[in-house]
Amino acid sequence: MSGALPVGRRAVIIDCDPGTDDALALWLAIASPEIDLRLVTVVGGNAGLARTVANARAIVGLAGNPVPVVPGAERPLRGRFAGERAVHGDDGLAGVVLPEGPPAVQALAADAIRAVLRDASAGSVTLVGIGPVTNLALALATEPALAGRVREIVLMGGAWGEGNWTPAAEFNAASDPEALDILLSLGPPVTLVTLELTMQALVTPARVEAIRRLGGGACLRAACDIMAAVPPSRRLGGEGHALHDACAIAWLVAPALFHAERVGVEVDCGPGPARGRTHVDRWGRSKAEAQVTLPETLDTEGFFALLGTRLSRLP
Repeated sequence: MSGALPVGRRAVIIDCDPGTDDALALWLAIASPEIDLRLVTVVGGNAGLARTVANARAIVGLAGNPVPVVPGAERPLRGRFAGERAVHGDDGLAGVVLPEGPPAVQALAADAIRAVLRDASAGSVTLVGIGPVTNLALALATEPALAGRVREIVLMGGAWGEGNWTPAAEFNAASDPEALDILLSLGPPVTLVTLELTMQALVTPARVEAIRRLGGGACLRAACDIMAAVPPSRRLGGEGHALHDACAIAWLVAPALFHAERVGVEVDCGPGPARGRTHVDRWGRSKAEAQVTLPETLDTEGFFALLGTRLSRLP
């Protein structure tokens, strides 16, 4: 896509690892006129790179969107991705089968991200990371001057308190803490959508059925099938599961749904049991710069109303 953007519309790159909640996030972005989706880049993350790329292709293909899908990092800056099959299943989409999508672009994600950032027609670009942020870190660490072309970095990751991958750390942050640390230090505004926020986006059977009743096309039906297939969370009392990644997209298109504060954040990149922990300083105790916007509360009913309305517009 090229050409000047309408006022209020923002150019966006989404870096993801589909993943059930990534699918909902991608469909929400594609359905939102506030977003000019320039690129989808893919990291190994939830289910291994071959599967996450195939899933991303299928997701954008079902929506009939021509956005390029570009594969990226198969492993983090250190170590390997472990994957999260207990939630997403072996196929990454909880067993929901989508038609095969168009082929991926034969390129590397970091190169493709830099190319969009250099494109003057895009203006300033918002980077959205809803998986381990290896691709984004590689793109910007190797050409730091491009950080000046970034309007905002919005990341689903981290936690104020208990993690969901280790006792200390959330999955995306724990999967590549060095990459997250790079993004927090580059200079563009960063918004961190943590577990404490995303757990307010509680998917229940009643909410799935309410969205299903809106009708819509294949994307809405697949989205409801995916949400219905994800097992309920013990942490959430077995009532349902959190729709993590779509919250990052909702932040872009409906910020009035959130209350946010500025905080300081440090990432633990050490080798011990706290690796990947995001130390969130909400009260200035560390005297460090409050460099991160932290959404703290979500209008849950407004969020699901937005999700259903937007998904019902898709093919």
